[in-house]
Amino acid sequence: MNSEEMAKVICDTLSAKKAYDIVKINVQGKTVIADYFIIASGKSKTQVKSLTEYAIEAVEKAGGNAMRKEGLDECRWAVVDFGDVILHVFNDETRLFYHLERLWADDDNVEKIEG
Repeated sequence: MNSEEMAKVICDTLSAKKAYDIVKINVQGKTVIADYFIIASGKSKTQVKSLTEYAIEAVEKAGGNAMRKEGLDECRWAVVDFGDVILHVFNDETRLFYHLERLWADDDNVEKIEG
């Protein structure tokens, strides 16, 4: 599965599971650590954890692998490294504080995913 296909699996899963404010940022050429950052929000710690776990399960079913996971204990900001795709699932307060979109997004490399 290539990075674009993996990003689609993750975005589709998050949308189906009621994540909100889902953004896919193409960071190819901006960093060597990934091709895509996917950023989404959950309304509670429980939802942040569930959304992250659903995304991991969907990628694994599609033949991908979660190489590293962080933040699943506190669930204010969960990060999953899928290799060429990095998923960030935030609660509202933490997302506003870090505002990753500001660092990586240009007008032409951002896709908002409708839920």
